Amino acid sequence: MNGPLIQLTGVTKTFGEGEAAFQALRGIDLSVDEGEFLAIMGPSGSGKSTAMNILGCLDVPTTGSYRFRGVAVDRLDRRQRALLRRRHLGFVFQGYNLLPRTTALENVELPLLYRGVARAERAALARATLAQVGLTGWEHHTPAKLSGGQQQRVAIARAIVTRPTVLLADEPTGNLDSEKGQEIMALLVALNRDQGITILMVTHEPDMAAFARRIVQFHDGRIRSDSGLTASAA
Repeated sequence: MNGPLIQLTGVTKTFGEGEAAFQALRGIDLSVDEGEFLAIMGPSGSGKSTAMNILGCLDVPTTGSYRFRGVAVDRLDRRQRALLRRRHLGFVFQGYNLLPRTTALENVELPLLYRGVARAERAALARATLAQVGLTGWEHHTPAKLSGGQQQRVAIARAIVTRPTVLLADEPTGNLDSEKGQEIMALLVALNRDQGITILMVTHEPDMAAFARRIVQFHDGRIRSDSGLTASAA
């Protein structure tokens, strides 16, 4: 692929109008190559979650451009953005977001169901992906019978069962103790290394961010620092 996988140029995002307007992003320039593992950090209100929503095609910039493999995402309509999201993006959240009365296997099958994949193929892919995240033998357990770390592994399996280009992880270890958090981070590192999945992760924990190969710090709607920039580019 020529050029970066993701390119944000001069991206701003304003919520509200007039005196009530709040500028969450104030001109973000960010380039991400395929296969990177990038951690996004910053205090509350710094703009990192807003940037992730734009990167995840859940929102659009007020001004500026967002390109994904050269495609101007900000010019796509809602249906086209949903299609890009379904084909190329996987999501992992702090709260797991699993269906409570549904088994691990059925939770992982869900994105495949939306794609119209046949039942037998769905089950086979979901089993293989659960095995990949270390949950062989736990396929028929509901979330209530799984630990927090196991629930997050199911959530990761659900996010990667469609083989996404990019995995967007929002505080993926936020509800876990340090030991389970380390295990989840080791799993994300392995997915990035072995499958080449590009990972963009929001975290407020420096020890978790250290697993990433690049750290971008947000502050007051701007990028304050980027460990991926060379001295000449900074």
